[in-house]
Amino acid sequence: MTALDALLAQPFGSLPALLAQHAATRGGHAALVLDGQVLSHAQMHARVQQVAGALQRDGVQPGQAIALCAATSLAYVCTFLGAVQAGVVVAPLPPTATPEQLQALAANAGAVAVCADDSSAGLWAKSSLRRIPLDEPAWSQWLQGAPAPQPVTRQPGEAFNIIYSSGTTGLPKGIVQPCGMRWAQLQRSSANGFGPEAVTLLAIPLYSNLTLTYLFGALGLGGTVVLMAKFDAARYLALAAQHRATHSVLVPVQFRRLLDHPDFERTDLSRLRRRFCAGAPFADELKAEVLRRWPGELTEYYGLTEGGGRTELQAHLHADKLHTVGRVSAGNDIRLIDEDGHELPRDATGEIVGHSATMMNGYHGLPEATREAEWFDASGKRFIRTGDVGRFDADGFLLLLDRRKDMLISGGFNVYPSDLEAVLRQHPQVADVAVVGVASARWGETPVAFVVPGANAPVDAPLDEEALCSWANARLGKAQRLAGVQLTDSLPRSEVGKVLKRQLREAWQHVVP
Repeated sequence: MTALDALLAQPFGSLPALLAQHAATRGGHAALVLDGQVLSHAQMHARVQQVAGALQRDGVQPGQAIALCAATSLAYVCTFLGAVQAGVVVAPLPPTATPEQLQALAANAGAVAVCADDSSAGLWAKSSLRRIPLDEPAWSQWLQGAPAPQPVTRQPGEAFNIIYSSGTTGLPKGIVQPCGMRWAQLQRSSANGFGPEAVTLLAIPLYSNLTLTYLFGALGLGGTVVLMAKFDAARYLALAAQHRATHSVLVPVQFRRLLDHPDFERTDLSRLRRRFCAGAPFADELKAEVLRRWPGELTEYYGLTEGGGRTELQAHLHADKLHTVGRVSAGNDIRLIDEDGHELPRDATGEIVGHSATMMNGYHGLPEATREAEWFDASGKRFIRTGDVGRFDADGFLLLLDRRKDMLISGGFNVYPSDLEAVLRQHPQVADVAVVGVASARWGETPVAFVVPGANAPVDAPLDEEALCSWANARLGKAQRLAGVQLTDSLPRSEVGKVLKRQLREAWQHVVP
């Protein structure tokens, strides 16, 4: 057993200890790459130590929080890791939010400082929080003279970071992920082939929990991480070939853009054989196209930032199950409950709840919301409610039917938007679609569709809203019929590709009876 194996085998350990091990044993190996800049494991570890010492020098105490609000950079990663080394809780915040939203999130986290770069500094102009610069040379100047950090002992239940959800329904809630949750995530990284020779290409913003999970796993196991400041299909393909990437996590819309790019077919992606997808619904047609055109492993994960249950679909092994999100992952317990919280048989349709070693402590400062997110079985075992509706098939694969909050009741009947979206996607001139419910005097609530026309729509016969609505309704059940269709150039999405349906409801322009 190697020293790394021994560390990973511990029931609980720390990411900083793993980074120190790599710095000592393979310090010259590249750890982080971004736009031609490279930090070796030894260089990254030295920077992380400086950050931890600088935070302690500035009086930031273990257990206190700092906010990180900046574009992707090497300084961002080192500052995050240095805060972890110092026992400081990190709240990564999206620089796409408004100043008012950011100040509300920082206040919720109890942040004592904010780390910001020049691109986001203006968002904090009216904030009284101490600001730590992330741009050079200011960042290096802040680090100058930092003492060696004092050791900090962490416990599994202590907060590692606070992740703010994408906010598809309003101001995000702060998800407190404990150190034990991050350690369990890191431990399972080896099962996905991460290790010293892995080269992981990350093209999702660093404030996304999805990115952080793979970042920590890749670095913790001694590999190389190639970062992208912003996703661009051509740039992604060039980087994958240049660095001979072996691993990558993408959201569905990124897979779509890569497959549509003219450089895709002529790019050597032969080493990038471990692809992962999570964060947003992954259409089975798109999975099939990825498998057909991009050989290798394709694994889809279903779960929440809050943790709880997780499923995985190894799509390359189960071509007949692409309409599902796979089987329950090892060590996870997923069940179904009805609207009253009663457990249902596995072949019934109900809300999905899950339990695992990776579960949030709760929503920061929101005890009532935390209680609403929890479900306990008869023995008192704690589960996290997903808000998703689903059922298991006869082979134990989980089918997602819809978000419970997206389900609408029209004329007394439950209508699942995903069913309607699946029908509309069959139309040859539909490139993308989202169905939402809007108020109706006659039905209480009724479904309407936002449709992005496909590029293959003939110029002399453009897609017509009324004709498409009639086409879809001829294929839908009576209770499912659309009240209307609205064409749009694109659908509003979060950083991980989830459609922001609240914005669509607000954008509906037609009168519904």
